[in-house]
Amino acid sequence: MARYGRLRPHTWGFGGPGVVRDLPTSHRVIALTFDACGGPGGSRYDQALISFLRRREVPATLFLNSRWIDVHPIAFRQLAAEPLFEIANHGTRHLPLSVTGQSAYGIAGTRNAGQVYDEVAGNQAKLTRLLGVPPRFFRAGTAYSDDVAARIVSAMGDRLVTFSVNGDGGATFTPGQVRSTVTGAPGGSVVICHMNHPESGTAQGIAAAVPRLLASGFRFVRLSDELR
Repeated sequence: MARYGRLRPHTWGFGGPGVVRDLPTSHRVIALTFDACGGPGGSRYDQALISFLRRREVPATLFLNSRWIDVHPIAFRQLAAEPLFEIANHGTRHLPLSVTGQSAYGIAGTRNAGQVYDEVAGNQAKLTRLLGVPPRFFRAGTAYSDDVAARIVSAMGDRLVTFSVNGDGGATFTPGQVRSTVTGAPGGSVVICHMNHPESGTAQGIAAAVPRLLASGFRFVRLSDELR
């Protein structure tokens, strides 16, 4: 609060100081990332999606919210134990990161620097305890942040990640839309999708897109495979 509490933000969105939106390569490499947002209506588990990734041995980075972990402790332990997947921090209450209370998609953001810290640190502490090591990456609820909040995340030692390709439109896309969007991702893309809406078109769309991308010479990576 002493360091950042009086600063006023100048930007609001998916960018900002130190924010990762894509991979540092133009080669045929794609990072698939999946959010589990938690909370009312957001704590389900798309087992069909995860089963497909396992079956095809497709690595991915999973951004898990604290509330989702509480609902799925057994699934969390299974996912955390698999080298195929990398666990990342998706916040404590799934809030947009703001120092002024900005909202995104109707979700009110954190209201000050202290709340930004709490939103990141609460789930960071939980994940560090469960994993034995702190997760390297953080994505805010809705992926929105202002530039002051982004600086706070960096000062906490985390890397704030958004995306360059919205793969499932917040779990609203049809399977065909997911397939088309993900198949069209260029090399170096960070693709965002969701793993907490089994009723959505995400699993079917990803299952259709991945073979096409592999046949075109693409490979899939976890964020930590490309971001040192």
